[in-house]
Amino acid sequence: MASPNISFSSIPASIRKPGKYFEFNTALAVRTLPGNLQKTLILAQRLAAGTVAANTPVNVFSDAEAATYFGRGSMAHLMVRAALIANPYLALTVLAMDDAGAGVAATSTVTLTGTATSAGVLTLNVGGQQVQIAIAVGDLNTAVAAALNAQIAKQPDLPVTATVLSGVVTLTAKHKGTQGNGIKTSVVSTAAGATAAATAMASGATDPTVATGLAVVFASGHDIVISPWNDATSLTALRTHLDAVSGPLEQRGAIGIYGHTGSLANATTLASGVNSGRISGILVPSAYHMAYEVAAAYGAVVASEEDPARPLNTLALTGITAPPLANRLSRTEQENALYNGTTPSEVGPGDKVQIVRAVTTYTLDPQSVPDISLLDLTTIRTLDYVRKACRERISLRFPRDKLSARTPAKVRGELLDVLYKLEELEIVEEVEANQDGLIVERDLQDPNRLDARIPTDVVNGLHVFAGRIDLLL
Repeated sequence: MASPNISFSSIPASIRKPGKYFEFNTALAVRTLPGNLQKTLILAQRLAAGTVAANTPVNVFSDAEAATYFGRGSMAHLMVRAALIANPYLALTVLAMDDAGAGVAATSTVTLTGTATSAGVLTLNVGGQQVQIAIAVGDLNTAVAAALNAQIAKQPDLPVTATVLSGVVTLTAKHKGTQGNGIKTSVVSTAAGATAAATAMASGATDPTVATGLAVVFASGHDIVISPWNDATSLTALRTHLDAVSGPLEQRGAIGIYGHTGSLANATTLASGVNSGRISGILVPSAYHMAYEVAAAYGAVVASEEDPARPLNTLALTGITAPPLANRLSRTEQENALYNGTTPSEVGPGDKVQIVRAVTTYTLDPQSVPDISLLDLTTIRTLDYVRKACRERISLRFPRDKLSARTPAKVRGELLDVLYKLEELEIVEEVEANQDGLIVERDLQDPNRLDARIPTDVVNGLHVFAGRIDLLL
């Protein structure tokens, strides 16, 4: 049998001078699969006090850095904090944006009345943070309001600022836009005679244009993009971005993450409008934390699992406070969410907020026919990884090869080797059964092109076990 030709990259065939010439070939060195570190991008709003300019991607490694870069208590700062609490080893980049010029900040009022007839404590809850002051016997409502306003000023990580007039403290979201409306506020006084009441944050309007930020990072190659904005317009722009960067020409597969703290009905309605196999939104109804903090924690947990086929069931969103018992999703509501493109949460032991099952917003095909092909978030993540593994192997083995009658078989052999290695890691399965469907052939129109069909049976998650117990007497 004739031996295969040996090709050289640096030693020309035209040498006539006698000698022993050797070159190094590294194309065959890598025989394993590529790593799968999940590079994560957070989009968020910044404050003018931040040292990093708007629309400038920057790597962030700590809460303190985020506070300096984007301003204490900014959306970007609080999202970084939530993400790093959920996953301290996150490979994180942040692109901070300025508030929309036409934006309006949400406001709330805390009204203090009466005179304290006993000592006590006033506790104001703002998002997931608390502000507490002592109340002494005889304190007037105006004194309590002034003390509360002063204490808020001492806590710069709060997402609000405050002003006081007589016995009323007005809270104003640090950012303009709709996300300020989701900042939960409540107040309790334990001092007899001194009462307090807080209104819901409201009137925030007009968010930044997310497409502007996404255009800046189009070529960055992030695997996970976390959006603080969960409105239809922003998520549609995110869907367009993800489809573009993940397509067959750009080939930088990415997924989008958002959070929702409203009702099940609102969450599923939003998901149906997005209908993307690359976007996943988690619902934590009536969460104390803001929706953008929930999104950051969820995205960080997704990034923590580098095995694309492994389900995220039961993983905790560390740092996110469990919602009130009355607002937690029932089993029936969780099923409803899963059938309508929304990832439900539940509260597990230790009051930990956990992922029930990570699904995408994709529920219907282009004909509006129900389609479960991209139901689980693991499916698109697995397909992205299989493409990455195949692409990198072909790039390494055939960087500048000729296309001859022998080439298709060689390429097919490398692809088959990749698939078998993926099967060993339980990322794909049934490779041997499907190998006849692995076809590599020369293109009929372009003489310099190879075409391949790569059958990929992705490994599914074990989500449901059903058993029947037969009674025998």
